[in-house]
Amino acid sequence: MGSDLQQPGPDIHVIDTHTGGEPTRVVFGGGPDLGGGTAAEQLELFRADWDNFRSAVVNEPRGSDVMVGALLVAPTNANCCTGVIFFNNVGYLGMCGHGTIGVVAALAYRGAIARGDHRIETPVGEVSAELLEDGRVAVENVASYRYRAGVSVDVPDYGLVTGDVAWGGNWFYLVTSGPEERLELVNTSRLTDVTLRIRDALAKAGVTGAADGYIDHVELFGPPRDAANNSRNFVMCPGGAYDRSPCGTGTSAKLACLAADGKLEAGEVWRQESITGSVFECTYRDAPGGILPRITGSAFVNAESRLILSPSDPLRWGIRA
Repeated sequence: MGSDLQQPGPDIHVIDTHTGGEPTRVVFGGGPDLGGGTAAEQLELFRADWDNFRSAVVNEPRGSDVMVGALLVAPTNANCCTGVIFFNNVGYLGMCGHGTIGVVAALAYRGAIARGDHRIETPVGEVSAELLEDGRVAVENVASYRYRAGVSVDVPDYGLVTGDVAWGGNWFYLVTSGPEERLELVNTSRLTDVTLRIRDALAKAGVTGAADGYIDHVELFGPPRDAANNSRNFVMCPGGAYDRSPCGTGTSAKLACLAADGKLEAGEVWRQESITGSVFECTYRDAPGGILPRITGSAFVNAESRLILSPSDPLRWGIRA
């Protein structure tokens, strides 16, 4: 997939999906020619030369701060059904769990893949995705691990917060203790403010992931609304919008922390509930230096359309700060 992508023209062929409430806009045609190479190499060219295309696809007036884009590109491994570059309103994501589920749903909608296992190349490595008989998608993510445990930071005008730093395809700070917050949709303005302040405090305190990786996601946890689930979360994403789904990479980071603490065994099911009530069903298997999480969820196709970039439109490349 992705080999037919052309230099951006007047029309961009997209399929919109949502995974547990979190949207993914999958670009099937009309994207830039990124010259081949690995997904990581194509991402760097995309970032350097075509950031306006990213903005045009996901920012207003065509998109929103919540939208995640997925540009399909040619994979380097013939065993992969596609390569993909994920992006949002402010930049790029190494991996995106809900987005991968959305990509698989969009490929299935177009008849490009059948039920069964498929490999997908992302900028941070290959992942596998199984399209199940019931239409759900199970993604085995990249190796995930806890980098630091029990990291405390003083958040101005809020208080002391303690959490773990973990990798799940992106860098996360998973709050384990601090002021109690009510994880409900009516409280998202408050939760957004809190998590953004925590992220700022982490940066000012010099708390990072491995190799100075910027922690661009912050995750809060609380008791689930549905007793069938294990936990409820609120996840702040890089662009200042919260994840409507339970967050695939965030749940991968959560599983890595649970495994490191001996609170979840390999193969044991963890049901992660999101702020909207949607659920990912998760397990993991052991891997060198961490775990391989398997995240199962559902995505639904919302629309198939063509985005029009009119040369006379002064905002054709999107609205951005």
